[in-house]
Amino acid sequence: MHQLTLAEIARGLADKKFSSEELTKTLLARIAQLDPQLNSFISLTEDLALQQAKAADARRANGESGALLGAPIAHKDLFCTQGIRTSCGSKMLDNFKAPYDATVVAKLAAAGAVTLGKTNMDEFAMGSANESSYYGAVKNPWNLEHVPGGSSGGSAAAVAARLLPAATGTDTGGSIRQPAALTNLTGLKPTYGRVSRWGMIAYASSLDQGGPLARTAEDCAILLQGMAGFDPQDSTSIDEPVPDYCASLNGSLQGLRIGVPKEYFSAGLDPRIADLVMASVEELKKLGAVIKEISLPNMQHAIPAYYVIAPAEASSNLSRFDGVRFGHRCEDPKNLEDLYKRSRGEGFGAEVQRRIMVGAYALSAGYYDAYYLKAQKIRRLIKNDFMAAFNEVDIILGPTTPNPAWKLGAKNSDPVAAYLEDVYTITANLAGLPGLSMPAGFVDGLPVGVQLLAPYFQEGRLLNVAHQYQLNTDWHTRTPTGF
Repeated sequence: MHQLTLAEIARGLADKKFSSEELTKTLLARIAQLDPQLNSFISLTEDLALQQAKAADARRANGESGALLGAPIAHKDLFCTQGIRTSCGSKMLDNFKAPYDATVVAKLAAAGAVTLGKTNMDEFAMGSANESSYYGAVKNPWNLEHVPGGSSGGSAAAVAARLLPAATGTDTGGSIRQPAALTNLTGLKPTYGRVSRWGMIAYASSLDQGGPLARTAEDCAILLQGMAGFDPQDSTSIDEPVPDYCASLNGSLQGLRIGVPKEYFSAGLDPRIADLVMASVEELKKLGAVIKEISLPNMQHAIPAYYVIAPAEASSNLSRFDGVRFGHRCEDPKNLEDLYKRSRGEGFGAEVQRRIMVGAYALSAGYYDAYYLKAQKIRRLIKNDFMAAFNEVDIILGPTTPNPAWKLGAKNSDPVAAYLEDVYTITANLAGLPGLSMPAGFVDGLPVGVQLLAPYFQEGRLLNVAHQYQLNTDWHTRTPTGF
């Protein structure tokens, strides 16, 4: 049963081939057996899962149906879950149990999804390798000596290892798409505002967006259907009708205009990945797509702009973790200043501290105009480049990452080297666009992803292209040895 996709699980439950309770018990046993190798979970919620599975079976017995009714999933550990630890991968929140459910958690629970647990992540979602977690690094099931990508690496590793069919993630600069690429999954970052951020612990509020990680585009469509929608509790949520994502999967690609930016194929891109990207272009041409070279001239400024804006917002968001109201508190503080300093110094890891310091500096008097304001202007230029490109093409295609997964610890002494792995993904966050990564081949036995970008609220178009590609290729069906 562990090899079934979400779509296959929905059909199996509807046909009474197995029950949600049977499936849940099978996957919980599999997690107990295999996850010690991967470290993909921070918390398991066996009691809740079995309770939800029994309730889903009862709802089906009463005539209810639904693609997510009885389907097992997991949540990245920054989605608040009532009465369950929500740690954000940090010592700071190791003892925090959320008093409410995030909107995403509540919506998926209402749809009947079964929560198996909370997945490991880079601390406060800051990282590209899932090595900054207080709970230890997550391993890539394709090669346990390599990283799975971050910050949603726990969700990605768990799904790739067939511990469960799908999981939620969040994407601030590529944190769904990059781990999807490095673990042979399909991962979707929706348009900013499409999925509620209420109850999602913030890293950078103008960039963060929740989305699905799964093995196929069809499964991402099913999970996104349950996650998306307007939420009046979230001031950044957009009141836009949610289409039927599954209904648009089988549309023809005849005449679809695909743009390939020339800036993507620079010296930093592994030439073997470039070859796989062009092979995917050829596959889409066979399906009727028309290919055009385009330009995104301001892409070169994306990394410096992002690494000013994101840390600036992080320094503001993380100021609430002060040892007073909730979270880690130091022992025997001498005074209030000592309480703040030691609680934050002990509670936050090195990468989080680094980004808070960078952000506080960029926002400080005398530097705000020179750094933060300039970065916001570059952000607008990047958005304008995309708007101009989408006047010419329907989809933009390129690599998701410049390299395959690197070895654990390989970039720990050089944070900038890790930051550069986000070069193709962060532009979508800066512009608020939807982006999807899909499996496109292997380099040295490690998965490679191809990224698709679309205009605002065109997630259905991305899922349609990826689904048609997956009907004609088998990269997404490959399973890591031993799992």
